[in-house]
Amino acid sequence: MNSEKLSHTTNDIRQSGINPNHWYVVAASHEVKTKPVEVKLWHQNIVLFRDSLGKIQALENRCPHRQVKLSHGKIISDYIECAYHGWQFNTQGECVLVPYLEDKQKLPKNCKIKEYSVKELEGFIWLFLGDNPNLIQPLAIPEWEHLNYIATVSTIHYQGHFSFLIENLMDMYHGHLHQDLQAWTDAQLEKIEETPNRVDAYYQAQSYYKIDKIWSISQLFFPGLRKLHPEPLTVSYIYPHWVSTLGEYFKIYCLFCPISLTETRAYLIHFTSLNAFWRLHKLPVKFRKFVKDLCFGSAQNLLDGLVKQDILMIEEEQQAYLENTQQKGYEFNPTIASVQRLINNQVER
Repeated sequence: MNSEKLSHTTNDIRQSGINPNHWYVVAASHEVKTKPVEVKLWHQNIVLFRDSLGKIQALENRCPHRQVKLSHGKIISDYIECAYHGWQFNTQGECVLVPYLEDKQKLPKNCKIKEYSVKELEGFIWLFLGDNPNLIQPLAIPEWEHLNYIATVSTIHYQGHFSFLIENLMDMYHGHLHQDLQAWTDAQLEKIEETPNRVDAYYQAQSYYKIDKIWSISQLFFPGLRKLHPEPLTVSYIYPHWVSTLGEYFKIYCLFCPISLTETRAYLIHFTSLNAFWRLHKLPVKFRKFVKDLCFGSAQNLLDGLVKQDILMIEEEQQAYLENTQQKGYEFNPTIASVQRLINNQVER
């Protein structure tokens, strides 16, 4: 890679919107049970609920009667009922019942709220704001169901523009912040590849972990057993989400839910691979599933610690921007410019 000259970062990116023609993650599956749940995606207030078959539905979180939130209400069969006056709406957002409507009275034809395209896949609920949800598929997460991968999930919720988190995740030099928690050190950027929908940054790093023998799992809990060794570290912004791989042992996803210009929610999913344990693959599927479920969340303290440190920095970046939107920062990592180009290109489409 050619050496990159010192450059100024642009602050305009902090005013960028999102491309609505992509699938965003608005909740984890376990967060929506029997009661309606309020979620927000890019200035839109949405209510999620399960119908009589357990299928996820998504509507505008507003009763057209008095404009109160339907998420205060309850589910009756396939309908969501407003807590205020008991009006009920079907999964298409049409009002189907006003309890006190007289025989001579009729509902206005426009007594309807917006229905959103929604899918439940691989442990998460995905929502599409655009007009044609069949144009693109949600980001695949094959490790979620794969029996050879142990998952840990941490929620990221901060007051700041989504671009701050993407830049943070793509810039592996910020590992300096996580010296006590990071799985790797001494990252060196080797090359960047750009397409209209993604940016891939390839680093070489020194990894603390090598999960190649059954006893090596103990490295996750006992720092003294870890030994540095070189591993490729790849980070990818596959708009609007992020994926990272460290050698053959770890894979991480960050699934985005931009709420507004100054608020972002995301789900960070860490997978530890057990592919090296070939004997494990011969065990009964039920036992392997038991092990996968038992070990779920095994890296929780580590992941939550990383998130806490990143949020502190990102919120300070956002606050500094709000206090002086004309102030310029300096950036040596060309990955940041690539990320900003991608965000701007997606918004302009």
